[in-house]
Amino acid sequence: PPLFHATGVLWLAREDDAYSTRTLETLKRVGVRFERLKHAELEKRYPQIAFDGVAWGILEPASGALMARRAVDAVAHEIARGGGDVLVDSVRPPEGKGRIASLATRGGKTIRAARFVFACGPWLPKLFPDVLGGRIHPTRQEVFFFGVPPGDARFSPPALRVWADLPERIYGLPNLENRGFKMAPDRHGPHFDPDSGDRVVDPKSVRPIRDYVARRFPALRDAPVVETRVCQYENTSNGDFLVDLHPAHENVWLVGGGSGHGFKHGPALGEYVAARVAGGAAAEARFSLATKGKV
Repeated sequence: PPLFHATGVLWLAREDDAYSTRTLETLKRVGVRFERLKHAELEKRYPQIAFDGVAWGILEPASGALMARRAVDAVAHEIARGGGDVLVDSVRPPEGKGRIASLATRGGKTIRAARFVFACGPWLPKLFPDVLGGRIHPTRQEVFFFGVPPGDARFSPPALRVWADLPERIYGLPNLENRGFKMAPDRHGPHFDPDSGDRVVDPKSVRPIRDYVARRFPALRDAPVVETRVCQYENTSNGDFLVDLHPAHENVWLVGGGSGHGFKHGPALGEYVAARVAGGAAAEARFSLATKGKV
């Protein structure tokens, strides 16, 4: 099964959308292929979408959707194939100050290394409350899947792309692998505990999503909700990643602050972190602990 579906990505924008305009400039500068589509062209290419309130759009034809769980499994497989150990366990955070030589797992194992990297997502502030409490802020994020009528190809690739409705702060994926039409608000939800937080979608959240679907994708007005998920973002005050040394341990690295866009940057971020930990890359000031205010 594929790790990546090259569906293309469609961004929807208002007339005076400064963010989308800056995005165009960035795409040009880094050489990413795209098309700028006017309202009439959007309606012609994607008749299954009602473009009320949308003035123009950006199409990135070579972009698409990563299959996250499958990709993580593939990384674990490659680590094991390369001679690394994949251990499913939890560790106790380092105590005191100074260089550490080993970590104890809750399963009773001891891990020894010259350097340690804690890339623990929303669990980082729980592991290091004195350093990261309030600086990494996990939020509850709800995701919805709508059933697509049998035989209706309008909501599957290639007829529909991954899309992001910037004016409405909502994004979605076409019906990939017959799982359903996925969509979610791209707004920060309430504070969330990744260990004890309720993983059931709030029933009050369904109505606004249904109203949006009826407005933007009218053919799915009565589509059933076939699956819901509760996940989390791990946000920083400036939305940038955290890649920095622990202030009390010179060989402990703290990596996180994905802020809703960490996974898609994984390959580049992983290379950068590896180079930083090995001493072969300059520090990016924007990723420092000092730039992360309390939320």
